[in-house]
Amino acid sequence: MKTKLVYLLALAIVSNSINAQILEDDFEYYTLGDMGNQNPMVWSTWSGVPDDGTNILVVDDFMPPNGSSQQAYIGPNSVQNCLLDLFNLTSGEYFLFLYMYIPAGSNASLNIQGETETNAVTGFQGAGSGGAGIFNSDMMYFDGTIGPTGIFTDFTTGDHGEFPLDEWFTFQINFDLDNVKYHIEQPYEGMTIDADPVSFQGDATLGGINLTSTDENTNYWIDLLLFLEPGIIAIDDFSSTNFKLFPNPVTDILNIESEASVSEIEVYNTLGKQVLKTRPNAISPSLDMSALSSGVYLVSVTIGNTSKIFKVVK
Repeated sequence: MKTKLVYLLALAIVSNSINAQILEDDFEYYTLGDMGNQNPMVWSTWSGVPDDGTNILVVDDFMPPNGSSQQAYIGPNSVQNCLLDLFNLTSGEYFLFLYMYIPAGSNASLNIQGETETNAVTGFQGAGSGGAGIFNSDMMYFDGTIGPTGIFTDFTTGDHGEFPLDEWFTFQINFDLDNVKYHIEQPYEGMTIDADPVSFQGDATLGGINLTSTDENTNYWIDLLLFLEPGIIAIDDFSSTNFKLFPNPVTDILNIESEASVSEIEVYNTLGKQVLKTRPNAISPSLDMSALSSGVYLVSVTIGNTSKIFKVVK
């Protein structure tokens, strides 16, 4: 069974040397239908009225990944205008992972919101700037209507990437709030989008993610989201000159090139389950991942008293 919705200051998805804030939602414990006010501290709407009919839907009538029974759904005809509340953060480094499914012929869209505001009546978060919204990115658009492979576009920069149709994939946004920037990664063929961090467009706050229904072709599912904050990282140990992790994507053996001894390696799947753990206590160790199935993994590498998380595709 998958993990119940949690918001913790520390979680075993990373080693004990990292103080990590985690938001995890797998939609397993909600009542089917409109999310409504089931979890308005996390899932709200543009208006800040969680039961106004524009929220994300909880469904159980779709092909489930990894044995799950419920997913979240955004459908056609511009009805839904959902807000994933990310707490108006202004400092730190954060990773957001969304496990998504987009069928051929469909599209999906989202954007990064700046500071949200409290609805005076409901007490829950809605769009900022008096309801006009503060857009820290333009639309991030997944177009599955063009060909056998979907095309992703970050309209802030015009950068493009690909994503698979008719199968689950992980979409990742990294946030560097100390420098007020973001960049996008997603796993299809190890592709990185916005490799050069992109400045926030509206303000210096990570308020949330706006997930919208744009037209009659909008049609996508989310089965899991993870939002985490790594702790302080030893930059010297993990700098590009001192540390490398390759190949990525990996087939069988993941190589770690380091100048310092690696004390521990932990591997987690996208549901937060630890699938490998080793304590090599060696410089530049290797990790045998041949027994793992194809997919996306989070690899936590510990050097001394500090750790860093890497996304690895197999």
